[in-house]
Amino acid sequence: MSKSDIEGKTALVTGASKGIGKAISLALADLGVKVAVNYNSSEAKAKEVAKQIGDSGGESLIVHADVSDAKAVTAMVHKVNEAWGQVDILVNNAGIISDGLLLRMSDESWDRVIGVNLNGTFYCARAVLRTMVRQRWGRIINIGSVVGLRGNIGQTNYSASKAALLGFSKSLAKEVATRNITVNIVTPGYISTETVADLTKEQKDRIMTWIPQGHFGETEDIANMVAYLASKKARYITGQVISVDGGMAI
Repeated sequence: MSKSDIEGKTALVTGASKGIGKAISLALADLGVKVAVNYNSSEAKAKEVAKQIGDSGGESLIVHADVSDAKAVTAMVHKVNEAWGQVDILVNNAGIISDGLLLRMSDESWDRVIGVNLNGTFYCARAVLRTMVRQRWGRIINIGSVVGLRGNIGQTNYSASKAALLGFSKSLAKEVATRNITVNIVTPGYISTETVADLTKEQKDRIMTWIPQGHFGETEDIANMVAYLASKKARYITGQVISVDGGMAI
């Protein structure tokens, strides 16, 4: 664990038990940030993340919540506040997919994706914001997606949820700018996670033609950007959409 300008700050990372969320949690912990590791269904994996943080000399807290449930989010943030006093850094990473062509998409698939990806971001930001405003410091980093910028066949629900985060982030950034709180959105491209691993070779080959750099990204590519945006060095960056996608959104 290395010292940083945010050592001792507290962070809540949603969807932190695996993939990008895990990498973000470990990167923040490496900077001396105390990390609340949120999970919904992957408790065992969340415990593994917490153990990794502890083994590296960091401090963590495991918190369960379905972020699409406003009451569950309130209870989760209350637990973090009881333990550490406040949430200084919020990373809204939790997200799900339920793909399908619009003509065959169920109401449930639409509502569930919007509920987690968009409503969850709203519930979490609202829950931590009062303390951030009071202490006049905070970082809110929302994880979007390249398909929120360019769309994708079979992902109208997912693309809509991620595109909505752009307007949400820009509007909130304006609301809280005078309180030394920054709000930014990071839009990953195709990153080497379990979701990408499940794609067929044909799908991977097609996607590769969309990426100028010619390869998938790594979870650390996203984590490094989030860690920078969480730092005091990024104090003059707010309301920005930052693509980490190998050039896919160009």
